[in-house]
Amino acid sequence: MKEYRHPEEPFRIKSIEPIQLLPREKREEVLRRAHYNIFKIKAEEIYIDLLTDSGTGAMSAAQWAALMLGDESYAGARSFYRFEEIVKEITGKKIIIPTHQGRVAENVLFSVMLKKGDIVPNNTHFDTTGANVQHKQGIAMNLPCPEAASDDEIPFKGNMDTHRLEEVINEKGANKIPVVFMTVTNNSVGGQAVSMSNIREASKICHNYGIPFFFDCARFAENAWFIKKYEPGYERKSIKEIAQEMFSYSDGALMSAKKDGLANMGGFMALNDEDLARKATELLIVIEGFPTYGGMSGRDIDAVAAGLREVLSEDYLSYRIGQIEYFGRILEEAGAPIIKPTGGHAVFIDAGKMLPHIPHDQFPGQSLTVELYREGGIRVVEIGSLMFGGYDPVTGEKISAVRELVRLAVPRRVYTGSHLDYVADCVRRIAKRKESLKGYQITRQATLLRHFTAEMKEVEAAQMAVK
Repeated sequence: MKEYRHPEEPFRIKSIEPIQLLPREKREEVLRRAHYNIFKIKAEEIYIDLLTDSGTGAMSAAQWAALMLGDESYAGARSFYRFEEIVKEITGKKIIIPTHQGRVAENVLFSVMLKKGDIVPNNTHFDTTGANVQHKQGIAMNLPCPEAASDDEIPFKGNMDTHRLEEVINEKGANKIPVVFMTVTNNSVGGQAVSMSNIREASKICHNYGIPFFFDCARFAENAWFIKKYEPGYERKSIKEIAQEMFSYSDGALMSAKKDGLANMGGFMALNDEDLARKATELLIVIEGFPTYGGMSGRDIDAVAAGLREVLSEDYLSYRIGQIEYFGRILEEAGAPIIKPTGGHAVFIDAGKMLPHIPHDQFPGQSLTVELYREGGIRVVEIGSLMFGGYDPVTGEKISAVRELVRLAVPRRVYTGSHLDYVADCVRRIAKRKESLKGYQITRQATLLRHFTAEMKEVEAAQMAVK
């Protein structure tokens, strides 16, 4: 008998949505039609959807009730002031600017902060953050801590290499670095948490050189939970108190509220610099809307406000992180090498280790991604050479992914333990025949964020043997 089990949900299910597993031959047809790009598959053709945890969660009764309070006034809506109150309470920032999702906040901020050739260091940029830097002709620089590449099960592998950060500032010059970002939790290295001591040290370095220090805080509450659990001195502090201390070291923050906002749409910029906020607001009005709605409906703004209060619950976070830990254990038991420890929102399979016969330029992560849909109607996402490889559009340099990962992101409050057991069973069947999986070639791609729209084809066995 297993020594672990799926944690008990701290909620009851009040509404359901039917899902259906298509026959295998139909799934094969779907893959061909989608040119083996999982993003191009219709949601109705998916059985278990682990593509992302962004905006895919189930809202609570309190959030659905909040929708009815939505004030759709164009300017000065009551919904905004309820939203502003909770965001200020958590972040401590003076100016709150709503946006309809996180990448818009990135686009607006980098548009007013960056000039061509500027460098933006980050513990690790995720795809849209890096792409928005590059879109503004900036250079997205990743500075993960050395432990991020380790197979050891140690906490806070999401930390920034602060020694390297200071070296970069001295090498490039502080005038070339308009902002430093910290992503919490660090999605690209396996959803790993960042310690308070690392946040504090990165902030100190930035402020010593007069450089603003910002958060990508999409999963701030999950990060706070890991600090409470693993960092000495925080055991007795509430999640809210830990989050408030985290934000106290930053000069601003961007958030996709589709993650720890527990909502299906929304985001914000939280700033202290009034001049920066003025420039951001002027651009926001042109491309998104008035600064008290920022492209969001009043209903969505109220749902986010309610979600930001709920996400601070330790009962919820204990369940959420426990569910991911359970999922990681059963996937590993099924024969998948995973990134350990498991993070707060997803389990990451190391496809490079699982499929060593497929070379990096034939995308082992995409091979496993396609196979999971073929085997069980499961949609996941590759986080490796397809997502992060290719050539930097600014420098022209070849980019290589550090690891060939597949992310199984679990939507919040959506799937039960039985759903996750089903996924693990599919992984187990794939693991038994993993040598038969083929690589993939890109036949069409975009310059930025190519994984969203790329078209691919399978590589024949003979071509793989030549490699």
